[in-house]
Amino acid sequence: MLTFEKFSSSTALAVPPMDLSIWLESLWWDKKGDWQKAHDLIDHLQDAKSAHIHAYLHRKEKDLWNARYWYNRAKKEEFKGSLDDEWEELVKIHLF
Repeated sequence: MLTFEKFSSSTALAVPPMDLSIWLESLWWDKKGDWQKAHDLIDHLQDAKSAHIHAYLHRKEKDLWNARYWYNRAKKEEFKGSLDDEWEELVKIHLF
C-alpha cells in the first residue's frame, strides 16, 4: 500500500511510481517542480477531484481569480494554509 511518506519520498525519483491515479501523478509532477506537466494532466478533466487540484495549481502560480473559479467548480472552500499543507492534504485525499 502506498503511504503518504512513500509517495512523498518517491518525488526524489526520475519518474513517478507506476499505477498512480491521474490526480496523484499531477501532484507528483508538481512536487518535482514541473507545474506545467502537473497542470496538463488535469486541465482537460471535468470532475471535482481534478477541479480541486486545478485550484491548488492556480493558487500556486498566484492566479487567485482562476484558483477561486476552480475551488468553486470543486465545491471546496479556498484553502487558507500554506501551499505545502494544501499539497499534503490533496495527496492524502487521493491516497485513500
